[in-house]
Amino acid sequence: MVPITHSKYLDFLSKFGIGSAHPGGFDLTKEIFLTEKINKTYHILDVGCGTGQTAAYLAAQYGAKVTGMDINPIMVEKAKNRVTKYQLPVEIIQGSIENCPLENNQFDFIISESVLAFVNAPKSLKEIYRLLKSGGRFIANELTINYQLDTSNKEEIKQFYGFDSSLLETEWIDFFEQTGFKNIEIHPQKYPIVQNNQIPEYQYSEYIEPELFMVMIEHFNMIAKYEGALDYRIFSCTK
Repeated sequence: MVPITHSKYLDFLSKFGIGSAHPGGFDLTKEIFLTEKINKTYHILDVGCGTGQTAAYLAAQYGAKVTGMDINPIMVEKAKNRVTKYQLPVEIIQGSIENCPLENNQFDFIISESVLAFVNAPKSLKEIYRLLKSGGRFIANELTINYQLDTSNKEEIKQFYGFDSSLLETEWIDFFEQTGFKNIEIHPQKYPIVQNNQIPEYQYSEYIEPELFMVMIEHFNMIAKYEGALDYRIFSCTK
């Protein structure tokens, strides 16, 4: 299994069990699906499913067959607990999208929400392309920088969040095109990078390291420091 760079931020997300920590939160997630023709015949993969909030919603709302995958064992356990509690037909597996254990051409739809910045994006996109059926859809809500940052700023962001890369919009599009995706679209950003209108969902671990209680404040400080530079985009494309 390919390790993700260690970061206090990822530790914080897993121990606090925060659902929909991505930009726009769960409200944006639900809006994204309204534009897609999802039904109960769909087999969907939620890449980096976290606590399973999106995967559970897709199964409950649309009756779709859903697989959720996450590399973090704490997140996987919490996602499994969720689908068991609500008796949803969702399979949760532990794995990395950089080297996915699943077979070719089996998904009608794949979603990633703030995942690809943490991994090798070109390698992960090739895996996503491999997993999609012909004509299958991929939607990514991913961190984007609006302009190039100097090396020290990039390193500060990387060290805190555990990012593998910080990409411009044009660089994301280049990777999609190089992978072979078609009909690449960028959707309007309705929400700010930090959505303050929602109360996040928490699933606390029994033990949380004391230093993790300050990570949320550090996160908001990073967003404020890099306001105008750190952003996100919603990309959609077709195999």
